[in-house]
Amino acid sequence: MHELEVPSSAGGTRLDAFLAGPLGSRARAQRLLDSGGVRVDGERRAKSHTLAGGETIAIDDPPDDVTAAAASSIANVAVVWEDEHLLVVDKPAGLVVHPAGARHRGRTLVDALAGRARGGPDPQRAGIVHRLDRDTSGLLVVTRDEATHRALRRQIAERKVLREYLALVEGRPSARSGTIDAPIGRDRRVRTRFSTDTGSPRPALTHFALERALPDATLLRVRLETGRTHQIRAHLRAIGHPVAGDPDYGTKGVYGLERQFLHAARLAFDHPIGGARVDVSSELPPDLRRALESAGR
Repeated sequence: MHELEVPSSAGGTRLDAFLAGPLGSRARAQRLLDSGGVRVDGERRAKSHTLAGGETIAIDDPPDDVTAAAASSIANVAVVWEDEHLLVVDKPAGLVVHPAGARHRGRTLVDALAGRARGGPDPQRAGIVHRLDRDTSGLLVVTRDEATHRALRRQIAERKVLREYLALVEGRPSARSGTIDAPIGRDRRVRTRFSTDTGSPRPALTHFALERALPDATLLRVRLETGRTHQIRAHLRAIGHPVAGDPDYGTKGVYGLERQFLHAARLAFDHPIGGARVDVSSELPPDLRRALESAGR
């Protein structure tokens, strides 16, 4: 038997919708419910049962992949700020935010937050107002209703949301701070990359400041104004200082890295309801701390 605790934030959610995240899909949740393999506080409930929050859900003898999925979706996605309108999560590296297309396979952040995130026209992107690359860790705001989704999308479009990253780059920029104002789009030659050598340029603006100088690398604090795909990675490569460990834009495997050294370290914005300032920070995860220590030697 495997048990899941229902957070208070999931109150008002249908049982099958809540279980869609840890079980991998709503259809799978419905099949388990129909077979009687799920109990809520010891009672069997219909798939349309509305959760109040705080219940314990028991799943009888789930397969190994269900147990692993539940652990991944619930335990590994930390919610660092939350109210009834939105939540801020600290996304681990390796987790895709939402399906990128019909060919995508595997779990996503949207799956992990099933029943907790709402807003936007696409249910596969429910609550998502901005994104992080799969192997970029850190802070992401997710909405819980349509009005908040619209308001935050507007703030991002008006460049009112502060998004700061820590990036370890190869070499050292010639200036302690600067701005990269260079349109980017899909690269002409390598179609999986984005660059300034493109036939479909879109305006892109990135600010950077030196955080720590190291022997052969530099830790930068980077701030986005626009949010183009791979913007930071493409812009830093364009000035000759690619992100360390980046398999697509830099040198793979340096400093023991298994992914690019890029972490969304701070997120700040005015709350759409009431206007109070939300300002959240995230420490570097263990793999990036180890890489930073290695780069400092």
